[in-house]
Amino acid sequence: MSNDEAPVPANEPTTYNLLFVCTGNTCRSPLAEARAAAALRSRGWRHVSVASAGTAAAVGGGASATAIEVAAENGLDLTTHRARLLTPDLIDWADLVLAMSPSHLLTALELGAGEKAALLTDFMEGESLGTSIEDPFGGDLDVYRRAYTQIEEGVDALLGRLEPILAP
Repeated sequence: MSNDEAPVPANEPTTYNLLFVCTGNTCRSPLAEARAAAALRSRGWRHVSVASAGTAAAVGGGASATAIEVAAENGLDLTTHRARLLTPDLIDWADLVLAMSPSHLLTALELGAGEKAALLTDFMEGESLGTSIEDPFGGDLDVYRRAYTQIEEGVDALLGRLEPILAP
């Protein structure tokens, strides 16, 4: 599959598609995609597909070394991840576009996402509601760990909110 094509899992139809968006598709959105995929497997939601993209991605680049390390600490594998650029085709594929910051949300809206775009943190409660996921790019391991914790909380809140309509 080329990076321009929408993701389609082999031999498995989906009924709902989640797309996570950040800037370079090397840190936050791949971590969110991997965390969501693991959470969906544990819930048995095989009818939900996940993907990620970046608003300024260098197509084909891998996840950052520190993102790979933090993913591994959490039982996730980003070693085969390849960055893809956010496109209108990916927006069309997605049922819900989840941005890491307001600038990513704006780009998704400019590409036609409309009402199906939101910040990942829009599904959270309390102080985290509507905030940006910290950008760890260029930061140390602790910065990546903090971002992963935010992502994990956001994904868990998202799936909790979607459960009434998506649980098998």
